[in-house]
Amino acid sequence: MSLALHDVIASQRPSGGHLCDRSILVHVDDLLETTSLGGWAEALAGRSVLIVTRSQIAAAASLVELDGVARRLVLMPADHSSEDMTRVIAKADVTAIVTDLEALAPDLVSGPIVRCVPAALKTGAKPSRTETTEWILLTSGTTDGPKLVVHTLASLSGAIQPSRGCEDLPVWGTFYDTRRFGGLQILLRVLIGGGSLALAAPGEPLAALLPRLNMHRITHLSGTPSHWRRVLMSPLAGRIAPRSIRLSGEIVDQGLLDKLSGFYKPETLVHAFASTEAGVVFEVADRLSGFPAALLGRHGSVEIKVEDGSLHVRSPRTAQRYLGGGEPLTKDGWVDTGDLLDHRDDRLYFLGRRGGVINVGGLKVHPEEVEAVINAHPRVLMSRVRGRRSAITGGLVVAEVMARQNPAAGRDRTLEAEILDLCHRSLAPYKVPAQIRLVGSLDVATSGKMVRSNA
Repeated sequence: MSLALHDVIASQRPSGGHLCDRSILVHVDDLLETTSLGGWAEALAGRSVLIVTRSQIAAAASLVELDGVARRLVLMPADHSSEDMTRVIAKADVTAIVTDLEALAPDLVSGPIVRCVPAALKTGAKPSRTETTEWILLTSGTTDGPKLVVHTLASLSGAIQPSRGCEDLPVWGTFYDTRRFGGLQILLRVLIGGGSLALAAPGEPLAALLPRLNMHRITHLSGTPSHWRRVLMSPLAGRIAPRSIRLSGEIVDQGLLDKLSGFYKPETLVHAFASTEAGVVFEVADRLSGFPAALLGRHGSVEIKVEDGSLHVRSPRTAQRYLGGGEPLTKDGWVDTGDLLDHRDDRLYFLGRRGGVINVGGLKVHPEEVEAVINAHPRVLMSRVRGRRSAITGGLVVAEVMARQNPAAGRDRTLEAEILDLCHRSLAPYKVPAQIRLVGSLDVATSGKMVRSNA
């Protein structure tokens, strides 16, 4: 029987450290000896429990208390719709809810709705931890709602290295939501490996979060490339000084790596490939986009290969299955990530998702490939490339660009000409945008990824 999270923390983690947001600070050691559920943990034994909270710390406290007690823990960010919640409750056979929300209908589930209050931890009886709990994570939503991916603590924590006990323990910050895969990885790093973690409070704007991260003297900071581009756009970007920067969740282009390296001069700058289904696959620390071809094959317990141009992964960190039937998660143990690759010299570069291709006269254009070229311009902060319907070619490539010192009128013909010249020199003619439009902002989803749509 594998150890529950509570027991792993108690046996492996160095003492000290805390979790905090704008209004709550909880010492990790206190999570082992107290309850935030008011003594309800034993009543949730063997149940499928939905954890839906505004506070990320409330969710973290619930995970520590209920892993090994509940049969299933379903992590749901509070920004999902009520329709999504109803689907998730049905698919995951949820019979109890842990929440800090006020307005949940009492008839949502057949069992108890339990309040979680991590700001008022109390001494309570320790529940028996004999279950190998399933951890259910939600993917980005589709027309049928989010998919439910089944993990265990072992698969989620397989890439976490134990603390050596002699080094300074990190103070992490993250722009991720810890109820999603990327943020949960950082939370587990802190809970199992040691250190502290500063989290965003519900609705906290970047202008408030960056000074608070500085106040907590964060040493390690993680987020998606879109998160980091928004940080670099902020006039408060210089308020933080992370020694270690970590990116994942989207393709990382060389322009962003160069800008982060030049602005912050971090000791380590890492981009990782991971997904909710495949788990953490590999990390790249050489400050170059893409990854070395030498990573293909087997490295420890993880195998990767390229098949039909797409990255495939086989690993003990892979999720077990999708919950609720439907498509299989793996084929012969391999996860097809849907991420397309280009092999150049001794390196592989991510082109984009299989479903995101723009068709221009029968030729395929990957938006991220064009964005990488545009983002290399020193005045460009962020760009989004999409397809626009054309009666002649079927599709045209258009680009929306956020630039430094964007003129109020929204036009800078010199910059537009420079971007087009850069594209002509770096891309095949059919990949060059037919239109460059300077914009004041680009939408980023709550997952931290850029919102993409085709017109």
